Amino acid sequence: MGAAAVLQPEPAAGNTAGIRDGYKARKSQLLASLQSDGGSTRTIKGLLQALSDAADDALRGLWQAAGLPAGIALVAVGGFGRGELFPHSDVDVLLLMPDGVSCADDPALTQRVETFIGSCWDAGLEIGSSVRTVDECLAQAAGDVTVQTSLLESRLVTGSRKLFTAFRERFRAQVDPRAFFTAKTLEMRQRHTKFENTPYALEPNCKESPGGLRDLQVVLWVANAAGFGRSWDELARRGLATAFEARQIKRNEALLSTIRARLHVVAGRREDRLVFDLQNAVAESFGYTTVMRTDGRIVARASERLMKRYYWAAKAVAQLNQILLLNIEERLVPAAAEARTINERFSEKAGMIEVASDDLYLRNPRAILETFLLYQVTPGIKGLSARTLRALYNARKVMDGNFRNDPENHATFRAMLMQPRGITHALRLMNQTSVLGRYLWVFRRIVGQMQHDLFHVYTVDQHILMVLRNVRRFFMAEHAHEYPFCSQLAAGWDKPYILYTAALFHDIAKGRGGDHSDLGAREVRRFCRQHAIDPEDCRLIEFLVREHLLMSRVAQKEDLGDPEVIRNFAKRVGNERYLTALYLLTVADIRGTSPKVWNAWKGKLLEDLYRYGLRALGGGAPDPKAEIETRKREALVQLQLFALPFEAHKKLWDTLDVGYFMRHEAGDIAWHTRHVSRHVGTAKVIVRARISPVGEGLQVLVYTKDQPDLFARICGYFDQAGFSILDAKIHTATNGYALDTFQVVTAMMPDHYRELCSMVESGLAHTIAAAGPLPAPSRGRVSRRVKSFPIPPRVDLRPDERAQHWLLSISASDRVGLLYSIARVLARHKLNLQLAKVSTLGERVEDTFLIDGPELQQNRRQLEIETELLEAVSG
Repeated sequence: MGAAAVLQPEPAAGNTAGIRDGYKARKSQLLASLQSDGGSTRTIKGLLQALSDAADDALRGLWQAAGLPAGIALVAVGGFGRGELFPHSDVDVLLLMPDGVSCADDPALTQRVETFIGSCWDAGLEIGSSVRTVDECLAQAAGDVTVQTSLLESRLVTGSRKLFTAFRERFRAQVDPRAFFTAKTLEMRQRHTKFENTPYALEPNCKESPGGLRDLQVVLWVANAAGFGRSWDELARRGLATAFEARQIKRNEALLSTIRARLHVVAGRREDRLVFDLQNAVAESFGYTTVMRTDGRIVARASERLMKRYYWAAKAVAQLNQILLLNIEERLVPAAAEARTINERFSEKAGMIEVASDDLYLRNPRAILETFLLYQVTPGIKGLSARTLRALYNARKVMDGNFRNDPENHATFRAMLMQPRGITHALRLMNQTSVLGRYLWVFRRIVGQMQHDLFHVYTVDQHILMVLRNVRRFFMAEHAHEYPFCSQLAAGWDKPYILYTAALFHDIAKGRGGDHSDLGAREVRRFCRQHAIDPEDCRLIEFLVREHLLMSRVAQKEDLGDPEVIRNFAKRVGNERYLTALYLLTVADIRGTSPKVWNAWKGKLLEDLYRYGLRALGGGAPDPKAEIETRKREALVQLQLFALPFEAHKKLWDTLDVGYFMRHEAGDIAWHTRHVSRHVGTAKVIVRARISPVGEGLQVLVYTKDQPDLFARICGYFDQAGFSILDAKIHTATNGYALDTFQVVTAMMPDHYRELCSMVESGLAHTIAAAGPLPAPSRGRVSRRVKSFPIPPRVDLRPDERAQHWLLSISASDRVGLLYSIARVLARHKLNLQLAKVSTLGERVEDTFLIDGPELQQNRRQLEIETELLEAVSG
């Protein structure tokens, strides 16, 4: 038959409007059944197939209505080619032409193709289309693994079966299974890196994230390319998966598919990310509800319950993906290396630990923990073989109460904690293979547990392992450049396992209600007793778990220039060994919450508190007079570098009291004196800025005649200019002048900071000098996380221990203009600010202010101030 005959149009048939209405009605009916099915995942495969079938029927009708030639083929590719269609996924099709036929040479054919594609969109099919000849398809597939993958799952919808069959034969002959396997596994690693190599992101992509649906599809793609089968049952029949693994995969695939389908329906569009805005709605579609205590406190949100289920499924998928890909690789690329015997139970093969027999763990459960100890201590080992991973996956039933209470297992786990290397990798691998949660049952409860505190960006188990990693790095020479002071302290520490154990347990009681620090201390005490930890070490570990929040709270919320604060802190810590351990754990903990939370200023506060505490523990009560004299001498030494006139400092220092010198270090005192000493008592507003000595952001000095709304005006300027205030030291001299120092940061620190400093100096001076009422605070956009998980604002106003000043504590969701809103209220009531500690924890702020003023002596006024502050922070 000639080309002309091949391209004769088929007779048009059917009514496009009827096809469109029929498809939309059928799709609506199917989606309604999805929403009415509660939390069931049993019917999802049938639903996706039915949506695909409905699209097939519509395409066939529109194909005929467009009068397309009989000699070309309409081919489904990608996910649609698998015969499954999610509610708002693209309907990917290929219009396959015979070689030598081109739309460019046939305007009539072009018109029919355009009519067909347009009618698909009109019918509600979100179509993704391409028009290619067989040769063009094969050429593109040869150079692009994505095209090759899409064509691998192709199937005929309508048109020329002969053409499609010829194309499939030529395409399959072109596919190189080994090259395809290599390309897809590399592509998977790159995708995992994009999602930070964890299935535990707080807003995971249920299709693309590690442990998502794409990881299962990769297995089927490489198996299909190699001719091993196109379904889980086929893989099980060929020995690449066990029957149990196939069941587990199908169960978890059904859950992830149901979540993705419901996500599409809830969002009303293609949306594969479980974003905060949608998590609760998707959870409720499964029938989850928020669990509340009788006092109204939330035990578990509906979204938390769904996400925990998602994380468990994603974790299982990640495990099974690794097992099956290793199995397929062994079939495709048989290992050339011979096995090397480690002992009678294990051997090493190509850098992997391999069990001597598939039922080793069932016969000898003690070998389970031995696997991970060998992983730590055997040189050259880089992982576990597919055979070992499968044996672990199938041995979960033997990790029971007897396994957890076995003294020999206790000794093995204790030996793991005491190894000089490999601790982080071993425990992470134990968590990935679900062994850690089955050995430490208390750890199992926090696997996949979200922390909706707008502070932690990891699930609890991932945060704990991140903190453990951070502690471990303090003891590694190759990481000494990251935190030199911590590494210096760690170099003199004799028992690292104490810190590792404390890191493992510090948040292990999260999510139970009550104080997780006290509950965790109880759990770690039981662990130490079980594992025969030395009683003295046990007391230190228990102290670290119980008090792991102490140091960050004191450093970020209290006045470190107050000797009483340091005395109380030192008394609670007790001795230098406990202080050093607490400092190392605290730094590791804060760094392990979120990349955004740690900054150099927080690091300086903690290091200052450590040094002050160390001094108090070593010499009893600190002597303020001696400390002040030391700081003055050091400041004068620094001032000599600037050739100031003789006793130029005296005029300024005579107006400053003890509190100023206790709160400022020698370097800051020298900087203030150099810039202010010539202007004492003048009407001029002095503003100076420099790169912060701690190496992050700017340090800004303000010297001007005091006024009730000064702090508010300064906050207003920084708010408008896009700066965040990390810390404020407010001091009023005896001559009525304010000498204030601010630590500020901005997201746009330029390379040439001098221009930024000049801008701040001129802009802030102008703002302070300007008269008139305070401007209204700006109203910035609230982040999605804050919208989804708002923090109930809290205002606490109470006198300090000596009843001389008042301590104002504020906790709220962060937003632009928040600090300025607070400052306006303080200015309105003419409250004097002595100290401000501004602590931003992700999207949560916890600010502490030391204030005084006549209105605080009246109960009615106190109530008004608290009410106005609550309104201000509520936005």
